[in-house]
Amino acid sequence: MTSSMQPRFVLFPLGEKRFALPAETVAELARPDLQQTFPHTTPLMTGVLVRRGTIVPVCDVAQVLVVGAPARKFYLLATRKFGRTAELTALPVTGECELAAADVLPPTAGQPPYVVGLLSLPKEIVQLLDLEKLVEAEANA
Repeated sequence: MTSSMQPRFVLFPLGEKRFALPAETVAELARPDLQQTFPHTTPLMTGVLVRRGTIVPVCDVAQVLVVGAPARKFYLLATRKFGRTAELTALPVTGECELAAADVLPPTAGQPPYVVGLLSLPKEIVQLLDLEKLVEAEANA
């Protein structure tokens, strides 16, 4: 399979690790706007951004994926589905993102349910995430 036919993914860093989302779910990489917080947040849902007149919830997936709280530099805006409805969600990331084409390998035994595959890249293996399952895992914890 040629790279032009391979699925595309957005790789994003959280601390020392990188993770991936399907490219078709990612809308943009945004500069760090002022996040609005409110009293009724959760460890994962930490507030909202106003982006082009739309309120976008901030989902801090680093709380689930890495140890510690790395400094955030950007927001990756990705589509998250709720049944038949979809909305943008802002994911704080620690550096620049990269578009990559790769084949998806099945997750290995013992991977959390939100890891739906692995991308074998030249120097690393990157976990492919299902954003809906990731948020569900935190909500059910």
